Amino acid sequence: MAKRTAEGEPIIIKKYANRRLYNTDTSSYITLDDLAKMVRENVDFHVLDAKSGDDITHTILTQIIVEEESHGTQMLPVSFLRDLISMYGNSMQAMMPSYLEASMANLRKNREQLQAAFAKGIESNPLAKMAEANFKMMQNAAEAFIPGRAKSPKADQSDELAQMRKQMAEMQKKLDEISK
Repeated sequence: MAKRTAEGEPIIIKKYANRRLYNTDTSSYITLDDLAKMVRENVDFHVLDAKSGDDITHTILTQIIVEEESHGTQMLPVSFLRDLISMYGNSMQAMMPSYLEASMANLRKNREQLQAAFAKGIESNPLAKMAEANFKMMQNAAEAFIPGRAKSPKADQSDELAQMRKQMAEMQKKLDEISK
C-alpha cells in the first residue's frame, strides 16, 4: 500500500477501544509485533487513543517490552527491574529518564563502532594481523622441527578454525572492554 505520511513525519497509529491498532499510513490493522518491528526498523510513530486523541505511545511501548519479556529471552535482569521500580517516587526519579537515554545512546554508539570495525574486516585489525603472523610463525616452526610433515587439507581447515576461534576470543575480549 502507498504511504500517506509526509517524509519525516511520524506515522499515526490509532488504538481503538476494542484494543485494535490501526496504522493510518497503510490503512491497515496491525499488532504489537508489527509495532516492535517498526521500532527495530527505526520507523517513527505515535500511538493515539482513537476516542480521546491522547498520546499513549509510552504505554504501548511499555506493553511491547512486557510482551517481549514474557515470550522470549528475558533481557531485563530482575535486579535492574527492582532498582527501576525503587526509583519511582524517589528523589532520583526526575533524573532517571535522561540517565537512561544517555546510557542507551552510549550503548548504540558502541554497537555502531563495533559494527563498523567488523565491516572494515579483520584485515584492518592489528590484533588479528599479529595473531595471523604468530600463527604462521608457529606453523613454520612446527614444519622445521618435523621435517617432511605433510599438511592435509583437513589440517588446514582445523588450523583455520583454530585461528578464527582465537580471533573471535580476542574480539570478545575487546567487546567486554568496550562495555565497561
